[in-house]
Amino acid sequence: MPRKSKRRPRGRPVIHDEPWSKVSVVLFDREVKKIDQLISDARKRGRTSLNRASLIRAVVDGVLDYGLEMANMTTESALRRSVFLRFSTGQ
Repeated sequence: MPRKSKRRPRGRPVIHDEPWSKVSVVLFDREVKKIDQLISDARKRGRTSLNRASLIRAVVDGVLDYGLEMANMTTESALRRSVFLRFSTGQ
């Protein structure tokens, strides 16, 4: 009688429980470097499930869940300033 293997299935693990789309974005080298450093620091502390995509999704969901009013945002720098103020003041 053949034994069942306890190996993990090949390929990427299924981590999403909702429909998703693959999206490409351009980030500045400084942003990628900082994201990679944050992820590396987290991994050193034992949080191995973090990666670039999970960090970016968390930030996007945080902004969307917060209900940031974007009607008056006309530039990326204005949006960045608003997000920073929300994060730094907790309002």
